[in-house]
Amino acid sequence: MAQHAGNEYLRNAVMTASPEQLHLMLYDGAIRFARQARQALAERDFESSCESLLRAQQIVLEMESGLRPEVNASLCEQVGALYRFVYSRLIDANMKRDVKAVEEALRILEHQRETWRLLIEKTRGEESPPSGGQPAESGTKAPAESLTALSVEG
Repeated sequence: MAQHAGNEYLRNAVMTASPEQLHLMLYDGAIRFARQARQALAERDFESSCESLLRAQQIVLEMESGLRPEVNASLCEQVGALYRFVYSRLIDANMKRDVKAVEEALRILEHQRETWRLLIEKTRGEESPPSGGQPAESGTKAPAESLTALSVEG
């Protein structure tokens, strides 16, 4: 019963989230599984570490496949290269049972997650007019335009 309630909560959270929030949730999942893998490796529980690393790898692949180069090809190439590096480190961690490789991947994922969170906050701040109730300057990008270049589907 409790698992059903948890699944229902997750389903509702995903179905009502914006694309930007969904991407943040993917970061959260990849980070959570990478941390679990790091802990399992430290405890020499290789079966659990393998499962967690595989789940983190799948999430990173999903994030890469959600990049939209038609919106901003050079940015997507840079972010895609980061995702491929993280994926590679997660594979190395799994094959070599290397905690340092997990930690390297985690540092990048945590940094990217924080960057994404700050971007969401910044664009939300642009949605509300500056103090005094005046509309934003005409040269300011609308929040949707700001995130479109970085938006991912997934």
